[in-house]
Amino acid sequence: MVFREVSVIEIREVLRSWLAGAGLRTAAAQAGVDRKTARRYVEAAVAAGLARDGGPGQLSDELVGQVAEAVRPVRPGGHGQGWDRLESCRAEIGAWVKQGLTVVKIGVLLERQGVVVPYRTLHRFCAERCGYGRSAATTVRVADGEPGMECQLDFGYLGLLADPVSGRQRKVHALIFTACYSRHMFVWLSFTQTLAAFIGGCEAAWAFFGGVFKVLVPDNASAIVANADAVNPRFTAGWLDYAQARGFVTDAARVRSPKDKPKVERAVQYVRGNFFAGEHFAGLSEAQARAEAWCRDVAGMRIHGTIAARPAEVFAAHEAGALLLPGELYDVPVFTRVKVHRDFHVEVARALYSAPKEYLGCHLDARADSALVRLYCRGQLVKIHPRQQPGRRSTDPADLPAEKTTYAMRDVASLARAARRHGDAIGAYADQLLDTDLPWTKMRQVYRLLGLVRRYGPGPVEIACARALDLDVVNVTKIASMLEKATENAAPPPRPAVAAAARFARDPAEYRPRNIQLTLLDGREASR
Repeated sequence: MVFREVSVIEIREVLRSWLAGAGLRTAAAQAGVDRKTARRYVEAAVAAGLARDGGPGQLSDELVGQVAEAVRPVRPGGHGQGWDRLESCRAEIGAWVKQGLTVVKIGVLLERQGVVVPYRTLHRFCAERCGYGRSAATTVRVADGEPGMECQLDFGYLGLLADPVSGRQRKVHALIFTACYSRHMFVWLSFTQTLAAFIGGCEAAWAFFGGVFKVLVPDNASAIVANADAVNPRFTAGWLDYAQARGFVTDAARVRSPKDKPKVERAVQYVRGNFFAGEHFAGLSEAQARAEAWCRDVAGMRIHGTIAARPAEVFAAHEAGALLLPGELYDVPVFTRVKVHRDFHVEVARALYSAPKEYLGCHLDARADSALVRLYCRGQLVKIHPRQQPGRRSTDPADLPAEKTTYAMRDVASLARAARRHGDAIGAYADQLLDTDLPWTKMRQVYRLLGLVRRYGPGPVEIACARALDLDVVNVTKIASMLEKATENAAPPPRPAVAAAARFARDPAEYRPRNIQLTLLDGREASR
């Protein structure tokens, strides 16, 4: 088992199980970590003030962050030296395993060659690398347990179903829930086997049963189990978060071991043959509605061969009152590991979110539900953003470098205040530059004005801006030219004198219109 960093969800799961009264071995198995690792986290939590009788309300982000900070990994390089020595003898160990030698005998033979490793390391190496312990064995019936305690679930392929959205036939799978005590079952149909499909099926099953079972026995689906192991499986962060919200414990079946969940394995053939085969469904929604009716009226009311009773009646009499309350509707989150890029943002579900500048280049753990996006670094909560739609972004100006915040956020007011700090005339000139319908398009001119201040000092730039304002010249290039030629203090050129009146110029009064009235004369009078 290679080294990995324990996530904040697994730390919280260890502490939650320990507060519920479970031992270190049980808490470690539920969280998918080693028992010694669980002990270190529990001891760190107790040192941080966690009380076992204080309830799960103590598990705040601050406390979990303190525990993660206090515990340091023992082997950051991965496997120990013993595993590396066994790798060099892998071919020899594999041959001994094929001959049927026990792990103890293999350890004795290795000691003769000078290779001494712990028994657990050798056993794990033989099982993982050489196929030790995979021979067939007999089976026995396992007790059904207490009512309302255990529920087995498994995905099974049913056939093809028309998808109205895509307009084609798609493979449909059934997520089957079987109560171990009563054999009452629920069927959830889905085109996918993602974490959202598992959680959606679980939420529908809790509504159908009226509560949550205390223990779930799923298979090793990648949406639930991140690292399959016979005794210490590691669950995905999303599934652990859902288990914490609903209060159940996950006991995953071993890889390629259908006998670990036999009650639901037999139900797959029953659902395929009795419910799905030979039926016609208009779509997934109709098939789901008919599946629930089938579970209630057909599968629930048949005489089960093992218990010799109707599962629905046994469930109502013994299990319905023993289930956990489901609580409010669960908001399915997205868990991912992201990197803080050069623009001080991370990408979560095709949206961008800013991270504090001190984490530039680091990898963070992100949890995004429908309302908030939380960023964690080694268990510490470092940033919270409101959830954004794909293609949008959420930026906190405090996360960006101070010298880049103004331009990145297009903060025109802040840029004008920065110019005004160097002088009244400089501030007034910046205001004139930004006095447009789109002021952010003139920000680079103001930045150039501030660059002239850094180059020539605020005094000369203040005088040049005052001269330009008097002449109503709003052009940063003119200011730069004045400073380059050092003409900001030169006297302005004299205005040209008014030209003398021309010698033969007429008096303007001669061009004024006169009120002259004309008289119309008769033609005979005009001939005289």
